[in-house]
Amino acid sequence: MRYTLALCYILAACAFAASLAAAPADLVVRGASIHTVDDAQPRATAFAVTAGRFVIVGDAAAVAPHIGPATRVLDLPGRTVVPGFNDAHLHPRPLFPEDSPFAAVDASPARVKSIDDLIAALRRKAALTPPGQWVTGARYQETKLGRHPTRADLDAATTQHPVSLSHSSGHQSVVNSLALRLAGITRDTPDPAGGHLVKDELGEPTGRLQESAQRLVSGVAAGRTPRAPAAETIAGLRARFADYAARGITSIGIAGGSPESGDEIARALGENPPLRVYQMLREDHADEAVRRMAAPSSAGVRYGGIKLFHGNSLSGQTCWVTEPYAGRPDYFGVPPARTQVQLDDLVLRLHRAGLQACIHSNGDREIAMVLTAIERAQAAHPRPDARHRIEHCSIVDATLIARIKAAGVVPVPHAYLWEHGDKHEAYGAARWEWMHAARAFLDAGIPVASHSDAPVAEADALLRIQDLVTRRSAEGKVYGASQRISPTQALRIWTLGGAYATFEESQKGSITVGKFADFVVLGADPLAAPPDTIKDIAVELTVVGGRIVHDAASLRAAARSRANALPAPSKP
Repeated sequence: MRYTLALCYILAACAFAASLAAAPADLVVRGASIHTVDDAQPRATAFAVTAGRFVIVGDAAAVAPHIGPATRVLDLPGRTVVPGFNDAHLHPRPLFPEDSPFAAVDASPARVKSIDDLIAALRRKAALTPPGQWVTGARYQETKLGRHPTRADLDAATTQHPVSLSHSSGHQSVVNSLALRLAGITRDTPDPAGGHLVKDELGEPTGRLQESAQRLVSGVAAGRTPRAPAAETIAGLRARFADYAARGITSIGIAGGSPESGDEIARALGENPPLRVYQMLREDHADEAVRRMAAPSSAGVRYGGIKLFHGNSLSGQTCWVTEPYAGRPDYFGVPPARTQVQLDDLVLRLHRAGLQACIHSNGDREIAMVLTAIERAQAAHPRPDARHRIEHCSIVDATLIARIKAAGVVPVPHAYLWEHGDKHEAYGAARWEWMHAARAFLDAGIPVASHSDAPVAEADALLRIQDLVTRRSAEGKVYGASQRISPTQALRIWTLGGAYATFEESQKGSITVGKFADFVVLGADPLAAPPDTIKDIAVELTVVGGRIVHDAASLRAAARSRANALPAPSKP
């Protein structure tokens, strides 16, 4: 089915390009330095677009006959053009204004520098929240704060509201005493399967809940937390999509969701989607995923992937590993909730249904179990091009890489050392060379996609490309230098690699005749810039299907116009 669909795409694209090659184009770009990510024609200086697809790729002479009276021409001397970026795995959250009652406290290092700052921010939020309603926060990093917050810290912010503060990984959180009481958690509460309740030296809960232990509180919170009205949620999602466009992102993979949330995403995208979406539904929606995969795509949303968890968090330091954590000889992480038999049964069911299993797995012990399940599914029901994915695929070795290659699995490794390099200290320097092993995957001939995992790390494609190239944290330390890749390789991973991971390499991911005209205009060349400056390159234009969805110059002009329209301050 996948082969037939890909062949149809290719034939249709060729026929389309042939029919329009001689007609005036809708859009022409010329004078730019164009990196096509197409091996047959790696460089160009001009292209033409008609009906949302590239119809000519070459130079100014090649596009000149296709400029008509209605053709929009963009002359871009000194600019670099690349295919649109593809963030293969993230979690879009509505971008609410800070003063919205539905906005969580942003506890990221950019906003909160200390435990005292954190308490103050939660206290301010509590003052705006009716008593009894939950106060929530997100994205704290214990390595930046100096330690994990405790229930006592959150009690200092408020005792009139239950409080839940999630870690930057999303795989653990801290709650206050009121939240523990509401959830019925005491010193005698046992760890749930796949989770852990952190307790102090006296055996009392500290308020920190790891992995599945978070569900003990989230179920209580669900009924006591007001949901944003639909209109505000849609507006917040559109604001989030605009932020992605400002980073040059033209395609995303949403890792997990329900049919209802997928419909919400489609409504937010509207009739002229500003980006393309691959929606991975949760495992309990497999039947609906099959139905939607067979239906025509709607509002830029495609289905076919199922997101499931087998394992825990790298940055949260809960993933299950073969060798113990550094300095903790008895700690190997939190074991997955599923047994091998249970995982085998689930993967085989998805595999037989023709779905793509997109399996969250970080530790090498977890990844080995995932590969066993995929290998057994392929043996029972061969699918030559299933392209099952391992999301994050963080800690590997030579044996696991060989198994990934043999099974045709697509690894989707993190590129978040800029924000989370310091979390790698917990694993020991010897393991850094096998973490986020982009070079080892590429050297083995394995197709690779990459991602931000936003909000775990910023959905900033150029920062993520720099991360793959330098493997340098914001503090300046390099983790696993042997896994650095070239800017050319990183660009390919963030464009054509992402398209391959969703069976769309014949439709997007390169500037190639017949493909969707998704591209980004940059202020400098990321393949020639000093590696540590790639993140600073300006995204000037983002274009999806030939439509400009982000124009930095127009936004700056509008901001100046608004500023000029403000009344002058009155004189004292």
